[in-house]
Amino acid sequence: MKPATEEFLYLLLWTADSLLRPSWRDVLDPDSFEAWAYRQGLGRRLGELERLKLIEAKAPKGGEERLVRLTEAGREAALAGVDPVRHWERTWDGRWRLVMFDVPQTKTSARVSLRRSLRNRRFGYLQNSVWLSPDPLDEIRRQVAGTSTNVEGLVLFEGRPGGGESDQDLVMGAWDFPDIFERYKMWNRIADAAPKPRSASARTAAVIRTWGGRERSAWRDIVEKDPFLPAPLLPAGYPGRTAWARRIRLLTSLGHALLNG
Repeated sequence: MKPATEEFLYLLLWTADSLLRPSWRDVLDPDSFEAWAYRQGLGRRLGELERLKLIEAKAPKGGEERLVRLTEAGREAALAGVDPVRHWERTWDGRWRLVMFDVPQTKTSARVSLRRSLRNRRFGYLQNSVWLSPDPLDEIRRQVAGTSTNVEGLVLFEGRPGGGESDQDLVMGAWDFPDIFERYKMWNRIADAAPKPRSASARTAAVIRTWGGRERSAWRDIVEKDPFLPAPLLPAGYPGRTAWARRIRLLTSLGHALLNG
């Protein structure tokens, strides 16, 4: 996705009435939103987003004005690909999944591809060839079964540790939570510096958008590393849920100021 399109989705999310799942009850007011988009020189992107099925529009009965909303795909893209609440609230059956592999040095591309796939699925790693997840391995099984690459020595395990290790031992060993905590601290520092607009103006909108670029980058740094584990597995002092609640309040407030700027 083009950076400009991603930024537009991000700004569009702010101007919605909520950051909850899209519904026609949480639409973008066509008068204020489309007028804002054209003032910002973003109007041409509306058609592109609709073509990509990232937004959708409909005309209410008896009226000519369009109602515009983010689709689920558009909302996910605006959230940097992750809805944290859905991840934290997913159920966990108490069983760990382990992926172990020993790919020969001659199969470098296969090894790199497998590691990238596991990392993208938010697996933690105990060693470079031993990866851990609380989630079922259905997608990994399908990927391995459907690939033409012979990934030698790949074994999938499911169960509980047999050496007395606690769930928290595994969590802290498989994911770099000290680094994740630092990323949340950085995001909070940027949140502390959020604009506090007292009036709507073009200058105010420009300040908000500049700050928004920093905020979006800092949140993407979090998304890159945080596995967003099920709630029972979150480590002590985990700041993610508090930061997310703050982000909703902050971006919703600034979104309304941006829309009127």
